Amino acid sequence: MTSPLSARDQLELLTRGTAQVISEKDLLAKLESGRPLRAKLGVDPTSPDLHLGHSVALEKLRQFQELGHQAVLIIGDFTAMIGDPSGRSKTRPQLTRDEVLANAKTYTDQAFKILDKDRTEIVFNGEWFNRMTFAEVIQLNARVTLQQMLQREDFRNRLAHDQEVRLHEIQYPLVQGWDSVMVRADVELGGTDQLFNILVGRDMQKAEGQEPQVVMCVPILEGLDGVQKMSKSLNNYVGVSEPAGEMFGKLMSISDELMARYYLLLLGEDLDPARHPMESKKALAEKITARYHSPEAGRQARENWEALFSRRDISAVELPVFSIGERRDVLGVVLAAFEALGEPLTGSDARRLIQQGSVQLEGDKLADPKAEPAWTAGQVLKLNKKRAVRIG
Repeated sequence: MTSPLSARDQLELLTRGTAQVISEKDLLAKLESGRPLRAKLGVDPTSPDLHLGHSVALEKLRQFQELGHQAVLIIGDFTAMIGDPSGRSKTRPQLTRDEVLANAKTYTDQAFKILDKDRTEIVFNGEWFNRMTFAEVIQLNARVTLQQMLQREDFRNRLAHDQEVRLHEIQYPLVQGWDSVMVRADVELGGTDQLFNILVGRDMQKAEGQEPQVVMCVPILEGLDGVQKMSKSLNNYVGVSEPAGEMFGKLMSISDELMARYYLLLLGEDLDPARHPMESKKALAEKITARYHSPEAGRQARENWEALFSRRDISAVELPVFSIGERRDVLGVVLAAFEALGEPLTGSDARRLIQQGSVQLEGDKLADPKAEPAWTAGQVLKLNKKRAVRIG
């Protein structure tokens, strides 16, 4: 399959929304060759779930596919057991091979919500690293200097603050770079925190007589708070496997200022400045939900959200059912409801929601944390802008 677009048109599309490309001139030359390029993305299955932050690079890899190029998805079953030190202030906990392989299965299942499985080459880097002798590992290490490794900002920062840098972490850029040699990558994709590692890959390819890969760094996506990068540990994430209603509701909580960035990085589209911000946000949430579920699921999630938060037609909304426990005071019920939804809150956070008027029972605000309403089956308890449950 060849692209109907010219090399320059492909360049414009592929570089759109990127943070850094080294270099556009080299990428254009590769595109002008007329052959399908091998675009590499490496993922380390260090956890079982992907979120929208991970999807930014996957979306860019999908663009390469759609233009007729070869997507190469490297599953770091070996590198995940080292742990990427990029952007880390301390050593990652090491995983067992069984943990890594279990995570890898869910990673690929989720990645194929974005990528075309039939046009994706999947490679496990354990295929070559597990066969290496110790002598070959020493030879690999001889290709770089300690001074080069210590140019990494995260390593320098740790050393400056008397924090340990373990020797196995220094190996990480080497093994990621060697992946590029093994798959003969023309382009490597990664977040901006991967720049050092990808540049090491270029150096290794040159040393092996290969044409060096183009570096294509995509931005780090901010989470729902609009400040810190999307992260499960910060609870500001949208998981690609979350239920459609959950996904839609979370996306409706982002700020108007963040919408343009989500449109560009997650959909490859421009925000229409003439459209009302609320309509733009609903369209964004519906499109993203449809991508990871189905168009029908996206429409249904939007209808449910509008019924609950816009039309307040709560009788038509499908909601999680929550049963009141021993504590019947508002604060106790709110804490238990969030716990049941898998998003536990602290007492102070729950109290703040109540006092701000976010918690509503059948549309009436419950402003007193100590109050004990007459909870009745079928009632809708709104917990905040994103969450509501039906009393069972």
